[in-house]
Amino acid sequence: MRVLARCKGVWCSAPLILLAGCAATGKDSYDAMRADVDRAAFTEPRARADDDRALRGPVLERTTYVRLVLHSNQTLESARQGWRAAVARVRQSGALEDPMVTLEGAPLSIGAPGVRFGYTAMLSQRLPWPGKLSLDEAVARAEADANRSDFEATRRELALTATLLYDDYFVAARSLEINGEHVALMRQMKAAALAQLEAGRGSMQDPLQAEAELAHMEHDAVTLESGRAVTVAQMNELLHRDPDLPLPPPSREVVVTAAPDARNAGRLADEAAGRRPEVEAARSRARAEQARADRASRESYPDVVVSTSYNSMWDTPEHRWMIGLGFNLPVQLGRRAGAVEEAGAARARFDSDAAALGDKARTEVAVALRRLDESAHVVHLFEERLVPVARDQVDAARAGFITSRNDFAAVIGAERNLRSVELEDQQARADFDRRRAQLDRALGRTPGLDEKQEAPR
Repeated sequence: MRVLARCKGVWCSAPLILLAGCAATGKDSYDAMRADVDRAAFTEPRARADDDRALRGPVLERTTYVRLVLHSNQTLESARQGWRAAVARVRQSGALEDPMVTLEGAPLSIGAPGVRFGYTAMLSQRLPWPGKLSLDEAVARAEADANRSDFEATRRELALTATLLYDDYFVAARSLEINGEHVALMRQMKAAALAQLEAGRGSMQDPLQAEAELAHMEHDAVTLESGRAVTVAQMNELLHRDPDLPLPPPSREVVVTAAPDARNAGRLADEAAGRRPEVEAARSRARAEQARADRASRESYPDVVVSTSYNSMWDTPEHRWMIGLGFNLPVQLGRRAGAVEEAGAARARFDSDAAALGDKARTEVAVALRRLDESAHVVHLFEERLVPVARDQVDAARAGFITSRNDFAAVIGAERNLRSVELEDQQARADFDRRRAQLDRALGRTPGLDEKQEAPR
């Protein structure tokens, strides 16, 4: 208290010198970006309750599963925390360093007769050259934007993985169901073969063939069930659940919608290049490196240190209060030039990455459109021709066997062909949905979700 009292009005003027140090130049940007980060978190109790109800429902829809994965997957949360850390650096950027307080005392003056206690007190603040702090903030903002794009890219990749797993789940469930239907059908055929044998119109070979086919179907059922269990475990992993926990059955049908017109491929490709998060991340990092290069070029200008001090040991009172001005001499030109060159090269690298990723996006859209159109034709072929013909073949073979116009091997062959065609039909439908998801991902959309559900809450 004695020291402060002797400073008189010196320290009262310090706030005028340090006013800029109290400003948080990045606060407005930080608040807006932090709000976006918080909206991307799915931690609301109500949302979690909805998720639990969906996992106990009678049917697990594809859209529901993708949404549940995006709610609870830890990989996505890790990406969000990386984004959050980058946003926090925006708050740190653009601010002055803390002021320095220096206190010195003359210990030999303590208790010395006829001598008052001697001390000095100094308050100093480093002030960067104008523009340096704003460029630091520009670097932090661009890097935060890049991390947001990384988060969005992770979100879309995760949604694509969830969609593809759901399609595997759909195929496994439908294959088990179809296999069960054909087991029942084969048992009927075996009974018909035994009836023909008892009537003296068949051969003992016929029911034995049916029994052998039943054994193969039971083997297939074991394999299909194992595949379904593996898929469920992988789906639970994305949900951050125990791998052995059950899931509701998938929907029974895949909605096959019309594929986009290939004549719009150019427009869609340009749209993809503009909205793909990987492209935007590279562009944001290029902006960050440009700001970093501009910041490095400013290092050729000196920073200033302003200070005020009080020295009680001057005999003349007018000399005790001092104000000072200091600055560094930017003579290390090679180091500064190297920093500018490094940042410029990094910017050029990310510009090239953005261009290459844009080209890749256009190609992926063209390929995805072509493959989706192919899948639509395959689904139509199964639906309109292959499945109906295979069913007619089974009916004709059974009728021919009953009337002794063909042998039982023809019935077995027709049934086996029908089972294969029905399984391939479900696989073709799942393939259509997979390729639809791949097209959405190529376009920069979130696979498995509609446009209203794309933006994170």
